[in-house]
Amino acid sequence: MKPKSVGIRDVAKHVGVSTASISRTLNNPESVRPELRVRIDAAIAELGYIPDAAARALSSRRTRTIGAIIPTVDNAMFARGIEALQTYLSLQGYLLLLSTSDYDPETEARQAQNMVSRGIDGLILRGDTHTDALRRLLASQRIPFINVGVYHPEKPYASVGGNNEAAAWRACRYLIELGHRKIGMVAALSANNDRATARVAGVRRALAQGGLSLRPEWYIEVPYHLDDARQGARALLSASDWPTAVVCGNDVIAYGVVLEVERRGLNVPGDLSVMGFDDLEWSRHLRPSLSTIHVPTDEVWTRAGEYLVKSLAGRPVALHHEVDVSLVVRESTARPRRTPLRKNPIQAHRS
Repeated sequence: MKPKSVGIRDVAKHVGVSTASISRTLNNPESVRPELRVRIDAAIAELGYIPDAAARALSSRRTRTIGAIIPTVDNAMFARGIEALQTYLSLQGYLLLLSTSDYDPETEARQAQNMVSRGIDGLILRGDTHTDALRRLLASQRIPFINVGVYHPEKPYASVGGNNEAAAWRACRYLIELGHRKIGMVAALSANNDRATARVAGVRRALAQGGLSLRPEWYIEVPYHLDDARQGARALLSASDWPTAVVCGNDVIAYGVVLEVERRGLNVPGDLSVMGFDDLEWSRHLRPSLSTIHVPTDEVWTRAGEYLVKSLAGRPVALHHEVDVSLVVRESTARPRRTPLRKNPIQAHRS
């Protein structure tokens, strides 16, 4: 037999309140007293009431759905951020709709159009490299959006993140303070990636201030994969002269560099100091543990969700928010050898 459906009137009768109170709890939980909200939530769970999303959308002109477009799911940092975002949105009664762009602005614009056609209320985007068509679409549909992973207070678009250029400058400056004068970089692909571009700019600025430069043969761009990072390390160490320290575009790239250095019988940090960026969970468990820049990923994505929820509720919220990033010193960085190793590491590996 088909089970009897439970309606909003049944919930209201069970709690002893009006259907309007139930509706407010579902559509705007923060407008209801906490003790009443607890009672209503308990009644909904007990009775097995499932709100009609379509009916709610028609009455409120909202679907309580937030879209998020990230470059890829094959990145621990994005996975962690999305988990934090979904946890926050769920507590606010919102659904998360997720898509990927593969770092392609045109793909991102198409995915955004698909999300808008499905009635999203707000949108979270990674970085600030978007097509003009996407910006026009969001403006014409009056859909609030926020860029995560960047902090651009001079722009009219909402942003939440750290200052990538300043953070990379600090990472490189630390290596210079240790005494390194031969510093390279294995960066992420900079095309359509303003975060990667800013980090490269920060490293170059720190080197320039120290009277140094980033030699062309010591600068390599790779995708966010261990195999590609290891290949980048091979290229870096293939010359007769190589750096004593390297700044990596993120922790995953740093893992690949460390693995390749160790595979060749060399030592981190004795033969090469390695600096990461992001401070993923594995970074403190590696041996050697990874020196890196800590980025509060959970906070970034939670604040992005908070911005949209408050904006949609008509509540005041800051357009830009800068999160604090910090240098974390661990085992993968040290002062350079007084007598630098001169033998080509590839030859050493083959001998």
